[in-house]
Amino acid sequence: MKAAKFAYTRALEVDEALKLLAKGRGASKAISGSQSFGPMLNLRLARPSEVVEIANIAGLRSVSQMADSIEIGAAVTHAEIEDGLHKPLVQHPMQRVAAGIAYRAIRTRGTVGGSLAHADPAADWVVTLAALGARIRLRSPRGERTVEADAFMLGAYTTVLEFDELIVSIAVPSQTSTTRWGYYKFCRKPGEFAEASAAVYLDAARNCARIALGAVDGPPILLKDLAATIASEGANAASREQLRAAVSTALPERDLCDQKLFTACVERALEQAGALARQQAPSE
Repeated sequence: MKAAKFAYTRALEVDEALKLLAKGRGASKAISGSQSFGPMLNLRLARPSEVVEIANIAGLRSVSQMADSIEIGAAVTHAEIEDGLHKPLVQHPMQRVAAGIAYRAIRTRGTVGGSLAHADPAADWVVTLAALGARIRLRSPRGERTVEADAFMLGAYTTVLEFDELIVSIAVPSQTSTTRWGYYKFCRKPGEFAEASAAVYLDAARNCARIALGAVDGPPILLKDLAATIASEGANAASREQLRAAVSTALPERDLCDQKLFTACVERALEQAGALARQQAPSE
């Protein structure tokens, strides 16, 4: 199919894009890498009167090292993170996550901010940034506000973004000697969206643990009780039965097969983070 008719404007400044979005009052939509929004236009699932391209706004294309975090511009692509083009993200967990997103052709155009704004429940950044405790900075003509990543998504393809707001940047914790990370997703073949996923972030210095389930029906689900157990009792604190119970409580509507997939994702993400010794399955 072909997209319905729309006006096209390439914005070169954030304020210019915001003015266009505000003027459209919901009928104007921002586009960056177009890897999700482009197909929606062609399928006529989205019919904006104007498309505002923000991919070339310099203020959205940088990565900066802050005191204890890294600020990533919303229009930074997955491939740029994967290739280590931004020094603060070299050897950061996000580099490995970026390398596993879809296919290389998509990674060269898809952006971090675009993926978050699209809010597909199975997307990699949605769950990993929730686990990292990332902070998303939004800007509108009214000013700026910051939203925690685990509160940004309201439902499938639904976020807290207002019609005249843009994601400007995402702040993630810096990698230190006390932080550990794990991410595992189940796909039937490479490049597909995950059918189940889990992300883990541990910081021993702050006695912090966060575990998030992704590829659920809506926003990522934080396993707060399980994370608190691991944070307080240390590595290997959670047994396989505790993992199963945590997933079952978080996803009571899922059948046992689905719960087993999510439990396996949590277990393998914890193993990657060094917080769970590999356990042998009981003999039959």
